[in-house]
Parts: sequence; structure tokens; C-alpha cells
Amino acid sequence: MPGPDTVTLSPSTQGRELAAAIVRFTHRSSRRYKRSRTSWGERFVDAYSWGLGIGVSLTIAASFVLALRNEIADRASTANGIIRTQWLVLPEEVLWTSVTFAALLVIGNLARKLGPMTVNGAEGSWWLTLPIDRRPMVLPPFLRKVVLTAAGSAIIYLPFSMVTFVDRAPREHLLASLSFGAAGAIALVLAALQQLRLLSPRIGKATTAAVLLGCSILPALASSPWPTALVGAAAVGLLSLVVPRAGQVRGEELVRGGAVAGHAGASLFMMDSNEVLRALSGGRQSVDGGRAARFYARPAGGPLRALIRADVVAFLRLNPPLMPPILWLAACIAMLLVEGGLPEFAQLAVIVIAGCATASGMGSVARKTALVPELDALLPLHPALVRTSRTLMPCAAMALWMAILSGLLVLLGAADPWLIGVGALAGVGMGAGTLRAATRTPPDWTAPPVETPFGPVPRAQLGSLMRGLDVTVLATIPLVVALYLGYVPLLVVMVQAVFSAGIFLVVVLTRAKRS
Repeated sequence: MPGPDTVTLSPSTQGRELAAAIVRFTHRSSRRYKRSRTSWGERFVDAYSWGLGIGVSLTIAASFVLALRNEIADRASTANGIIRTQWLVLPEEVLWTSVTFAALLVIGNLARKLGPMTVNGAEGSWWLTLPIDRRPMVLPPFLRKVVLTAAGSAIIYLPFSMVTFVDRAPREHLLASLSFGAAGAIALVLAALQQLRLLSPRIGKATTAAVLLGCSILPALASSPWPTALVGAAAVGLLSLVVPRAGQVRGEELVRGGAVAGHAGASLFMMDSNEVLRALSGGRQSVDGGRAARFYARPAGGPLRALIRADVVAFLRLNPPLMPPILWLAACIAMLLVEGGLPEFAQLAVIVIAGCATASGMGSVARKTALVPELDALLPLHPALVRTSRTLMPCAAMALWMAILSGLLVLLGAADPWLIGVGALAGVGMGAGTLRAATRTPPDWTAPPVETPFGPVPRAQLGSLMRGLDVTVLATIPLVVALYLGYVPLLVVMVQAVFSAGIFLVVVLTRAKRS
């Protein structure tokens, strides 16, 4: 059987018509098969469930947005931030533009990891081996992704605009949302240009960052329709470069993107965050084994020291680069420096969210080793010592990150220098939470909910989803209390030490559950 990149005919009208006919036949057969396995009653129940879920979610989101909008609008009279007012120097427009830029970068990075032009496993097996033009196969799904990305980006940006620019008219909110939607489409199309190799990886990343930086400024200029028209025209112009070349994407890229997208989509559907991170981090780094040669050449001095040494090397190899923790650190400080000051609860929430996100990124080694627990069972060590070795590097990294964050907060007048020690201790507990999260079992969706006075609660599923995150948030509570008080009582230091030590011991002494 020929490989996916070995046989293709030159694009012609006849070849495209043949490819389009094959695609239509495949889709028609697929729809007929699905309809034969689903009754009208099941479709009605699915539509009702989806509609009800979306309606409830939109209602909750609208209530939250309106409450936050009112809180921000009234903050001038009730502002009571956690840092000194003299440091509130960052203009709001700069902060919200930076957040918009970060969101566009996330869209662009996800688009590169997930395709954006893909085929699933069955389509790759049937279509890519045919000696016909691939454009009719990959172009319609790609255009649907562009439209859905633009629409989704615009819908998501609308509440953000309402919260951050409370003095705007409804028309300006709409224009800002449309600008962001077009910018999201540009991020996706730029990823397609890299997939087509019209841009090399390094130049593509630099070009994408520069273009998205310019696009992030346009939603702030919502008083005029011209920025929206400009970014829309740019999206159409870039799309016109991709459409004629859509059939030139290599089969390897189509299959890779489809595999990653399928893995991530199935994991999201099952709400398994560990599998989502595994899907998005697959094949991310090339490992240079020579750097660790000198480290491994020293005498081990026992199995525990050898395992710790191996975990240190694996942590340095497999964990993401330094940029995400630095960006989260910068985001925390930027949120605190904004003019007028955000509500105090919002500042504390940003610190906790940034800490949880950074801690999640430190669990790459634990997530990979958790896939094959039999390897840990073969080690000549007690399981608690193995888990201790897995936890040391995340704890050290998070202690350093939290100490740096706490040190910056001390410089901004949030509390006295004891906060640095409290932050480092909190980092130990948060690092231990990464191992607990990495070893959690997937949610068992067959388990029935538990009846409570407030109605049925899916206790088994919630317990699995919150495993790891629970102790990570728990480890930050004394730190948050110290920031709220504005100083560090001795009792907070003691409670933080007890919390972190207790979390560490619970994590290393508790055996992981098996599914």
C-alpha cells in the first residue's frame, strides 16, 4: 500500500471532481450509518440536554459577568487592593491589551498543535492513499474551523469587553468582539501557513507573534468601524493565500494533527485533564542525551539517590520551557499594578489561578510515569520513597516560583518579608499536589450520583476531577490569608508549615487508585 505522501496527481478539474465525489460518498455513508444507530427519541433527548446545559451555562456566565462588571465599576469607592496604592501605575488599556494578546497567542498555539488542517484515522486510511487532489478533502473542514474560531472568539470576547470597558456603548462592544473574532481567524490561518511550510517554524512564530500583537490593539479601538474592517480584510487576505494551496499539506501533518485533535477532543469529552495535557505535549521537545552524561557518570550511592537523579534529569528534559511560569508571574504582577486597582478578591483569585496553572505544568514526569505504574513497582524501593522522588523536583520548582512571587509582593508592600517564607512553604504543598493530580484515575461516568438535601451530586466524578487541585488550593489558603491581612502573623507561618508538610506526607504515603 502506498504511503500517504508517495502518490498524488497534479491538481486538475477532473481530479478535484473525483476527490469531491469520494468525499461526498464517504460523508453520505457515514451519516447513513450514524442514523441507523440512533433513534429520533435519542436525538431529541440529546438536543434537549445540550440546549438545557447551554442555557444554564449562559445564565450563570451572564450573572457572573454582570456582577463582576458592577464590582469593577464601583471599585473607585471601595478599592482596597493588596499592594500600596503608589504602585498602581499600569494603565488599564495596557493590561487588557496584553490579556487580548495572550489569548490570541493561545489560539495560535492550539491551532498549530491541533492542525489546523487534519484528517481523522479512518479518513487518513481511505483518502490519503488515493492518487487524487487532497484539496476537496481538507479545505471544507478547514473553512468550518475558521468560521467557528471567528464566531467563538467573538462570543467569548463580548463578556470580556463588557467587564473591562464598562463605559462602552453596545455598538462598540459589538465592534470589539468582531475585531477579536477576525483576529482569532488570523491566528488560525497563520498556523495553516506554517503547516503548509510557507513559513519556516522560527520565522512563522516570529511573524505570528508580530501580527497578533498588532491585532490585539484593534479591539481597544472600537469607537470606529475601521479597525474591525481592517482586521477582517487581513483575515480574508491571508485566507486567500491558504485556500489555493490547501491540497499541498503533507499527509504526515494531516494524520498528526488529526491524531492530536482526536486525542484531545476525546479527553475533553471525558473531562480527563491529564490526557488533555498528554495530547497537547506529545512530541514537543527533542531530547539531548549528551547533556546528562556527566551527571549520570557519578556514583549513584544507592537506588534512592539514583532514582532522584533520574527524576531530576527527566524533569529538566520533559517539563515545558521557562516561558509559561515567567508569563504567569508577569500576569500576577500586572494584574496588581493596574490603575485604580482590581477588587481584592479578584487579585487573590488571579494569584491562586496562576499558582495552580504553574503547578500543573510541573507534573509532566509524574503524568508520564503514571501511565506505566508497573515500572515503579519494579524498583527496589518502597512505593512511598518512589513517590517522594517524583515529588521533589515539582516541590522545589514551585517553592522557588512562589518565593519569587512573594518577594515581588513584598517589594510592592503587600506584606512583611515573612511572606517569602510562607510562599516557599506553600510551593512545597502545591508541588506535591502535582503528583496527586497526575496519578488520579479517569472519572467513572457509570457511577450513579449520590442523593443529598440539595439534590443528586455526582460525588465519584467530582472526587476524581478535583483530585490534586484540592490540595493545591488548600496549600495556598494561609498565603492568601496573609495577603488579605497585609502582614504575616506567626500563626499563619505555623499553619502554612503544617498544611504543606501534611499535604506532602499525604501525597507520598497514599497509594494511587487504580481504574
